[in-house]
Amino acid sequence: MTDGTKTDAGPADLAELVKATVQQVRDIRDPSERARAAQVSVNAAQSAVTELGALRRDAMTAMLDAGLTQADIARALDLTPERVRQLMAGGPRPARAVLGTAGKLTVAIGGKHEAEKPNPVASVEAFAAYERLAEVARALGLDCGHEVVPPPGLVDLNRGNLVVLGSPARVPFLTQILPSDPTYGIELDDEGWFVHDKSNDQKIYSPSDAGKPTDYGYVGRLPRPDGAGTFLYIAGLHAPGTLGAAYWLADNIDLVYRETRGKRWSALISVDYDKNRRPIATSQLAPIVRHEGTK
Repeated sequence: MTDGTKTDAGPADLAELVKATVQQVRDIRDPSERARAAQVSVNAAQSAVTELGALRRDAMTAMLDAGLTQADIARALDLTPERVRQLMAGGPRPARAVLGTAGKLTVAIGGKHEAEKPNPVASVEAFAAYERLAEVARALGLDCGHEVVPPPGLVDLNRGNLVVLGSPARVPFLTQILPSDPTYGIELDDEGWFVHDKSNDQKIYSPSDAGKPTDYGYVGRLPRPDGAGTFLYIAGLHAPGTLGAAYWLADNIDLVYRETRGKRWSALISVDYDKNRRPIATSQLAPIVRHEGTK
């Protein structure tokens, strides 16, 4: 259209786009250029097939949750019951969407400077949190890598498949994004950092400040500054809280997906840790809350 009106493309439009792309590649005369264009198109198509398959499987699961049988689903989709069973059993779990979509997941870790080291480094706990998340991501079919964000923590949030690890003390720019969460947050006052339950205006300080082996963390999906998507944020009030929050998410990723299903969300986590600052137990300090009306 030429009047600036936005229209939504449907499956028929996608089919036409695929046909047009195939023809465009076919029309390239130079064999090397044609091969490169075909490879780019194949990669994009395979990624789309993977994501659409996950969406279909998720929709089938929702149909089952609504009381339909596999036979009902088969009739609705003009498939055999055996084919429905195969589709629901294959491919990555829908819970992968909690972390990201097909492709590479990037975990940005708030770093710090240490004497005699030329580059910023991540804390032991933050890097262990990355390793736990990477393990889960790869099990769900996502490639995963990391980057250490140097002080003062100016991380690029305007990109897809991003997880940010570290408290606002390490990544101060997050203090400008956390207010977009209507329910929870991490804030600072004269007494120190605290998790904030905005539903009852409760400030909850870390027991570790009083020498107890318990810390608190925040996990949530927040909006990118450019408004073009979201990123996942995991932070503790202290390093053990960051590690424990990552462990909680890894252990409860299917639950988080069922509760949130693609919406923005957040939760507060309690972490008990041992003398080596490794988590020994995690639980919800405050429940998973889906931010209604968001994407």
